[in-house]
Amino acid sequence: MRKVIFTALICVLLGACKKEDLAKPGALVPLTVDQNSSLPSIEINGTLLHIESYGNPSNPLLVIIHGGPGGDYRSMLNAKAFANEGFHVVFYDQRGSGLSKREDKSQYEQANAVQLYIDDLHSLINHFQISSSQKVYLLGHSWGAMLATAYINQNPQRISGAILAEPGGLTWPQTEEYLSRSNKIKFFSEALNDAIFPEQIISGRPEQEVLDYKACFFSNYENAPGNTIGNAGPYPFWRNGAVAFESLIDNAERNSFDFTGNLNQYTPKILFLYSERNKAYGPSWAEKVSAPYPNKEIQLVYNCGHEMLYFGWEDLYPKVKNYLNQVK
Repeated sequence: MRKVIFTALICVLLGACKKEDLAKPGALVPLTVDQNSSLPSIEINGTLLHIESYGNPSNPLLVIIHGGPGGDYRSMLNAKAFANEGFHVVFYDQRGSGLSKREDKSQYEQANAVQLYIDDLHSLINHFQISSSQKVYLLGHSWGAMLATAYINQNPQRISGAILAEPGGLTWPQTEEYLSRSNKIKFFSEALNDAIFPEQIISGRPEQEVLDYKACFFSNYENAPGNTIGNAGPYPFWRNGAVAFESLIDNAERNSFDFTGNLNQYTPKILFLYSERNKAYGPSWAEKVSAPYPNKEIQLVYNCGHEMLYFGWEDLYPKVKNYLNQVK
C-alpha cells in the first residue's frame, strides 16, 4: 500500500514534466555553486562552498554551522538577526552539502573524514577574520554543534564562545545511542528505496543528483506527525547532500570518533540548548553530552523540537542574544 501511495504521489508531482525537462540540471534539486555562478561562494581546500554573510566585517565573527551531515543553512537564516546585535554573521553550506559543490564519495573514505570538515571551518574562519584581535563565536545545530565541538577540541584558544543546539553526542558511542532513540534512519535503506522511488522517472540523471533527490523525501518521514524529535512539520532546505551524509555515518561506524579529549582546556562559557519536544533528548541527555565542557550554561528552548532555530526562534533568540552579550 505504501509503495502505491508514494508512487502515485511522485507521478502527480512529476507527471506534468516532460522527460526532456527532467534531464536538465536543476530539474530534481537546485543547482549547486559550481553549476550556478550567481550563487555566492568561496573556494577553500579544493572545494567550492555556498556562503552568505551579514553585518560589519570588522565586528566579532559569528559562524553558523548547520546540521546533517549533508544538511544546509536555509532553516537557520533567522540567525542573520545577530548582525543587528553587532556581529558579522557567516552562513555556509558544508562540503558536499546544500548548494555547495558535490564531492566524490572517495573523499569521505579516509580514516578521519571529519578532519576535512574541521579544516574547512578553519579556513573559513581564517578567510573572514580580518585581525587576530577579532573574536570568533560558533553557533552549531545538531551535527553542526558536534562539528563546532570538534573544532574547539583542536583549537581551544581560537573560539571565544559557542552555542551548541542539541548535538547528538560528542563521541560516536553517544551519537549512536541518541540516533537509536530518535527517528533517524539511513536515507537509502533497501526498504525505503523500494517503497517510494519509481526509478523509471529519474533514470538518466547523474547518480549523486538522483540520491540527493531521493533524500528530499526523508524530510517528510522525519517530520511526519508524531515524530520522535518533536518537529512541528517540514522545514525549508535546499538539498540534502546524500553522499556526504551516508559516507560520514559509514565512516563513523568503521572508525568511531571522540571530540572531547581537549575540552577541559576550554574555559569560556558555552551555551548548551535542548528542546522541549524532542523525546529523544531531554535534560539528562543534555547534562551527559555537555559534561566534558568545564564551563557551561544549559537552557531549555520551549514550544519546539529538534529544529529549534526554525520552529523555536522566538524563545531561542533572546536566550542566545543574552549569552552573546555576556561573552562578547
